Amino acid sequence: MDPALHDRLRLVLAQQRAAFDRERLPTLAQRRDRLERLRKMTSTHATALAEAMARDFGHRSHHESLLADLFTVESGARHALRHVKRWMAVKRAPTALHFLPAGNRLMPQPLGVVGIVSPWNYPYYLAMAPALAALAAGNRVMIKPSELTPATSALMARIVAEHFSPDEMTVVIGDAEVGKAFTELPFDHLFFTGSTAVGRLVAQAAAQHLTPVTLELGGKSPAIVDRSADLTLTAERLAFGKLLNAGQTCVAPDYVLAPQELVRPLADALAAAVRRHYPRIADNPDYTAIVSPRHHARLKGLLDDARARGATLLPTHDDTPADRRLVPTLLLDTTPDMTVMREEIFGPLLPILPYGHPSEAIAHVNAGDRPLALYWFGDDKVARDEVLARTHAGGVTVNDCIWHLGQEDQPFGGVGASGMGAYHGVWGFNTFSKLKPVFLQSRFAGTKLFHPPYGKTFDRLLGLLKRIA
Repeated sequence: MDPALHDRLRLVLAQQRAAFDRERLPTLAQRRDRLERLRKMTSTHATALAEAMARDFGHRSHHESLLADLFTVESGARHALRHVKRWMAVKRAPTALHFLPAGNRLMPQPLGVVGIVSPWNYPYYLAMAPALAALAAGNRVMIKPSELTPATSALMARIVAEHFSPDEMTVVIGDAEVGKAFTELPFDHLFFTGSTAVGRLVAQAAAQHLTPVTLELGGKSPAIVDRSADLTLTAERLAFGKLLNAGQTCVAPDYVLAPQELVRPLADALAAAVRRHYPRIADNPDYTAIVSPRHHARLKGLLDDARARGATLLPTHDDTPADRRLVPTLLLDTTPDMTVMREEIFGPLLPILPYGHPSEAIAHVNAGDRPLALYWFGDDKVARDEVLARTHAGGVTVNDCIWHLGQEDQPFGGVGASGMGAYHGVWGFNTFSKLKPVFLQSRFAGTKLFHPPYGKTFDRLLGLLKRIA
């Protein structure tokens, strides 16, 4: 580890911590000002940010960047601006009868300095969505974006410096070594979005300082198609969810479980839906490229391994893109030993697996790690509720994909290997706050009856409390 690098990061942290110490409980006006500056920064630089993301990916759909990276941040900021007054208010809490006339209060306090490590797949949204929650809660923020999106990271660093003082929010640019040093800093909270493997390392680094962590990870998110599903509608929505950002989405459906007699009809409907969305792949402005040559080669390797082990590959197009845009491919006849069925895909490849009885689909999901997302398609409410009751997932969308991620009035987070903790809306505010319980004792408190010396009065009162508490 370069000592100069570590010293530089610690200096930035020390500056932010000193600023927090001078202002431990920012006012409503200060929080709204910071949220409004973030919203305005996003709106003002939206086109430049979309162009930077396109350069980083080789090609990225301008419209998808506007929707998934920029609108989401603006929407989240507006939501926080509307609700932060209520979130930060000291709240009354119930008080047990035997403690009256005392009272309980719950006081939200900012934690201090929050570190955010953001990934490359949604490089602006996944940096700024947790940042706006941390700012709403009254914290200072340090962000380490991905080195795989250098143009976006550099632009973020510049515009954040234009709209925020360094002791409010700052962006730290650097490679994996910088990222490792960043996670080893003694933050008051560390927020990481990325792979499960790296998430384990982040948790270990944070444990050195007992730094609390939120881990937004991934995994193999299933889509279960029920026999009651409308195949055309299901295929349309699965195609959208899978190919948004060319499948480079943490909550993209990783594989589909379908009734065995519907596997081929569903594959045909999916291929038709993909072609409607993307009439061609090569040079299609709506279809995003794979972020790097390494990730492109990894996905090609998944296809080669599946083909060699006997899978049936169904490319949706005959195009041969000259760049890193990868032809969407459906995979049938996959087996558990194939790499595509053991690792998170994170690209435009979609295996379709057959099941007989619905309990087989549930058992397949439960045999693996708990996923970040689960999707269920159908009209049979009993079958739907059975799946919801018997499976675990970070979040669920019924009869569509992805959209549970966009709900500011619902928490977003993983479970088990797909992550810990949650954010969005008030859940993000609470993640970056200490909800401090305060007990306000009364001048006329009866608790003095429990002071020593102890005797029969104590015994009678304790017996009474056991009956009424």
